[in-house]
Amino acid sequence: MKKSNIILLVIAVVIVIICFSGFRSGIRSYNVLVDKQETATTALADVQATYQRRADLIPNLAKTVQAYAKHEKETFEAVTKARASVGQIKLDAGSLTPEKMKQFEQAQGQLSEALGKLMVVAERYPELKANENFHSLQIQLEGTENRINEARQKYNAAVQDYNQSVRRFPNVIFAGMFGFNRMEKFEAAAGAEKAPELNFN
Repeated sequence: MKKSNIILLVIAVVIVIICFSGFRSGIRSYNVLVDKQETATTALADVQATYQRRADLIPNLAKTVQAYAKHEKETFEAVTKARASVGQIKLDAGSLTPEKMKQFEQAQGQLSEALGKLMVVAERYPELKANENFHSLQIQLEGTENRINEARQKYNAAVQDYNQSVRRFPNVIFAGMFGFNRMEKFEAAAGAEKAPELNFN
């Protein structure tokens, strides 16, 4: 075999090895991004399910309070309207824009505000606070608020891990090619450093 043919063969083998190695690296990067994206989207679904749990508790809570405070019509209307608005905004991991996240947060904030007003109304009625059904709903609501906070923290941690993977080399090459875009995190609303106080015992 000629010396030039041997050199060409060696170069071809090196190129094949490099290409195969790059292909394997690409597959590994793609699979890592898929796994981390799925973890983040599952965490997002958990956040929404927890918010939905809160929304599901509110009608029963409002009815219980209304039985004792029938004249507080404005408060009940605000709760009903805020609850309806949160049901209209769904977060989709595929189109999770900062604007959509802000709309979701605003709707949830309005519901929290309306709920806070409802609890202030409840505070005025000692016999309501002694009601077993109200007490049970209040405990469930407190637990749900804690779950919302935990679910948001888990989501943010999963998104941070995913976003870091999307931006790191060599993943950044494959992320752009296969549509792995950065995801948005939940941010605390202004003045949200204090959780709403829901315990009126």
